[in-house]
Amino acid sequence: MNKFTLVFFLWFALAINYVDRQMVYSVFPALKADLHFNDSQLGLIGSLFSWMYSLGMPVAGRLADRFRRDRMIVLSMALWSAATLGCGLAGSVTLFLAGRVAMGITEALYYPAAVAVLASAHGDDTRSRALGIHQSAQLVGIVAGGWYGGWMADHFSWRLGFLIASAVGLAYALVLWRALPESKSAAAPPPLAWEDVAGLARSRGYVMLCLAFFAFCAMLWIFYAWFPAFLGERYNLSMAAAGFTATVYVQGGCGVGVLIGGTLADRLSRTIRGARFYVAAAGILLSAPFGYLTFAADTLDSARLFAVCYGFLSGFMIANTFAAAYDVIEKKNFGLGAGILNMVGGFSAAIVIYLAGALKQTVGFAGLLQWVAVACAITAIGLVFTASSSRAAND
Repeated sequence: MNKFTLVFFLWFALAINYVDRQMVYSVFPALKADLHFNDSQLGLIGSLFSWMYSLGMPVAGRLADRFRRDRMIVLSMALWSAATLGCGLAGSVTLFLAGRVAMGITEALYYPAAVAVLASAHGDDTRSRALGIHQSAQLVGIVAGGWYGGWMADHFSWRLGFLIASAVGLAYALVLWRALPESKSAAAPPPLAWEDVAGLARSRGYVMLCLAFFAFCAMLWIFYAWFPAFLGERYNLSMAAAGFTATVYVQGGCGVGVLIGGTLADRLSRTIRGARFYVAAAGILLSAPFGYLTFAADTLDSARLFAVCYGFLSGFMIANTFAAAYDVIEKKNFGLGAGILNMVGGFSAAIVIYLAGALKQTVGFAGLLQWVAVACAITAIGLVFTASSSRAAND
């Protein structure tokens, strides 16, 4: 299979992944009415998913370094689709949250395997673009999931929306079973390679990326989890309209930013050591103020404009986070490195999604985002400092 055809197949898998995890955030009002969720319990929907997803990442990453990555991708998709079905059939808050826990565990198997497959297939000249294009599926999936979940809840049933999404995922898992070529790490490491974890911890570049990704995901996941509900309450939008508005402007801008940021980093990396770190730092530093302004805006039009700006600039970080990590870690640890990095982002999401719900009536979204923006600025400076040091590209 051609290396860009591989990107195409995995792009659709990741898009379905994000439809399944995102559509729930557009049906919060329906879950309140049907299953009697309160605001703190709504926060747990994203938080529990993120905790389980994050805790599974290092294990999934090591499995991706040891076993056939194509089979891990197919298995993950089949299992998370089954978990989506379980959420759609849930008759209580507890059962719904149990479905989200199962989804977090099973989706964790996908990402380290997929990015390791792509990173192994693409060299330095195309790696940022390949990973950026693959990551753009996240943006499409979030928009589609945000609109689809709300539209189904408004016109039919949120439960039917989950059942259809589950069926689509199971069908595409069969497609991938037939289409993906065999993919396995050339030299499988031992199951518990603590020396490899220690090696990652000694890399200043990798550690700084983890810190920056933690701060970046804190802001990003406030958008993903709470922006639809925020728009619906502040501007009296329907679930479908709030879900669409909350995703299309951010993700539309982000899609453009991912493509430009990935292409720019690939070109600069030919002559500038640590170029992917610089581009990622610019993305996190410049996007943070627009993230705050989106939630502080007085009008819907202003919120849309700031959301586009935030999405575009955040795309520079999204396109280069994992590509920059692969510049400073060994190829045999691509799966483990991606797993730990994604775990860090997941922990951030789990914490901030719950905090945003718990502090909604006191601090508010804009108040919380002020502190997150400060953390983003600090870690962006850290990325620049790391990249400019003589060891940035070799740690």
